[in-house]
Amino acid sequence: MKNIRNFCIIAHIDHGKSTLADRLLDYTGSVTEREKQDQLLDNMDLERERGITIKSHAIQMDYIHNGEPFVLNLIDTPGHVDFSYEVSRSIAACEGALLVVDAAQSIQAQTISNLYLALENDLEIIPVLNKVDLPSASPEEVTDDIVDLLGCDPEDVIPASAKTGLGIQEILNAIIDRIPAPKGNVDEPLQALIFDSVYNPFRGVETYFRVINGKITKGQQIKFINTGKSYFADEVGTLKLKQLPKKEIKAGDVGYLITGIKDAREVKVGDTITDKVEPTKNAISGFEDVKPMVFAGIYPVDTEEYEELRASMEKLQLNDASLVFQPESSAALGFGFRCGFLGMLHLEIVQERLEREFDMTVITTVPNVSYHAYSIKNPDEAILVNNPSDLPDPSVMDRVEEPYIKASIITKSDFVGPVMSLCIEKRGEITNQTYLTTERVELNFDMPLAEIVFDFYDRLKTVSKGYASFDYSPIGMRQSHLVKVDVLLNGNTVDALSALLHRDNAYDIGKKMCEKLKELIPRQQFDIPIQAAIGAKIIARETVKALRKDVTAKCYGGDISRKRKLLEKQKKGKKRMRAIGNVEIPQEAFMAVLKLND
Repeated sequence: MKNIRNFCIIAHIDHGKSTLADRLLDYTGSVTEREKQDQLLDNMDLERERGITIKSHAIQMDYIHNGEPFVLNLIDTPGHVDFSYEVSRSIAACEGALLVVDAAQSIQAQTISNLYLALENDLEIIPVLNKVDLPSASPEEVTDDIVDLLGCDPEDVIPASAKTGLGIQEILNAIIDRIPAPKGNVDEPLQALIFDSVYNPFRGVETYFRVINGKITKGQQIKFINTGKSYFADEVGTLKLKQLPKKEIKAGDVGYLITGIKDAREVKVGDTITDKVEPTKNAISGFEDVKPMVFAGIYPVDTEEYEELRASMEKLQLNDASLVFQPESSAALGFGFRCGFLGMLHLEIVQERLEREFDMTVITTVPNVSYHAYSIKNPDEAILVNNPSDLPDPSVMDRVEEPYIKASIITKSDFVGPVMSLCIEKRGEITNQTYLTTERVELNFDMPLAEIVFDFYDRLKTVSKGYASFDYSPIGMRQSHLVKVDVLLNGNTVDALSALLHRDNAYDIGKKMCEKLKELIPRQQFDIPIQAAIGAKIIARETVKALRKDVTAKCYGGDISRKRKLLEKQKKGKKRMRAIGNVEIPQEAFMAVLKLND
């Protein structure tokens, strides 16, 4: 065990984690010339196209240091804030972390929040100053920033360039010298932490784990503590570039397990694996529960694919533990799921992965939260309103309550003004303001949850240039003045676009919705009125003009009444068409309503 090192790479988005992982694999000879490629660990097409890491990826490297063989387990993590739960899970399986900072961009928001995650788990931090070969790099200044942040010596910061391979040897030496070997006892009962899992259509669920105590052997009868179910370990092994089956995996090491589980719900990330005969007394405390920021409905385009969509969502949830969903139904879209996401990028990625990996074409509705409505008849009995269509008629309604949260925002002191005005615009009430240092301020607000669902997170990042970190906790329901805004297309209500909004914002948002839909709905053979309405009162309107054929083109000269006759005939046809015509709404229209401020 003394020759095992488990470490992860944490950084802000685009600071060079995946490239550094590539260089480490090259240097330790873990990949052959044939297997080499950029972003080697990012094995999803989506990750390569967008140049971002979405999943944490574990891989084992062998390295000889001073004549002694070492086993290094590396976990590459995402940098985008929407995937921070992946980082928290990787950190739970490690003893050390490489903190990568871009020499040109210095320390950013995710650098700090990932660093705090690592420090909470008592990880040994190795600061790496990446991209020192860039012309715009300022290594001395950024080194001072890192020293201020970590309180380490300037000599501890390793200058490196993942592109050219500079400093890779020093990083590997630092991993072996500075990161402690895993603690644990091989002779105790088996105790292993599940930090990830993935669905393989041929072999069932593959579970990735880190052994804390004891050992896991092939053919052993094991038990998952959380679900209480037992299985046979059909195959155990380590994660090289391809899976490498082994007889046993001992304390301190990372590996994979295949038990032939077909039902995705039986594997919970953060669960503890133990021996069935001699179980361990205490389960490992897992990761913190994820808090969905955005709720939206996901519906199959074809209602008959509902069960297929459920199976796909369960398999996706295995690979993405922060996705939460429950069944719901809608008048226009039939049966589907109400899902919770960590942010707008997460919602986009989930939708795209459903389409690519599971061939499911889905419709996503406008994100929202759950409200409580009370009728005049029974003012004490709450009616749960998940969908705007569930809201009772205003004439029989006593009041509506919406969920409030306590928001805590940490930002640099330069951005306090813009952050405060954004929160006040979103109906927030400031409750506290504390200077943590001369540079960093913590602001506390009480805010309606509905206001952060829409585009709050993206705008907070914009006004603070990426320096604000945001956390929240629910504080219960409060009475509010809400109205239901309906969108009518050609006189028909589209319930997937309805929204519950505060009366003060209803007019502005209704107007913006109509304008956005006008851009996105393709022109038809007839005029399409797009209206926003509160009850029977229309508050905004736009019209998508008809495509017209020039029916008078063949009339050259002659009496004006000939032209008029043709135009009247065309007008009647358009009128009839409008009465029976259906308007197809493109999928982008549902998504675009979320980005009204762009």
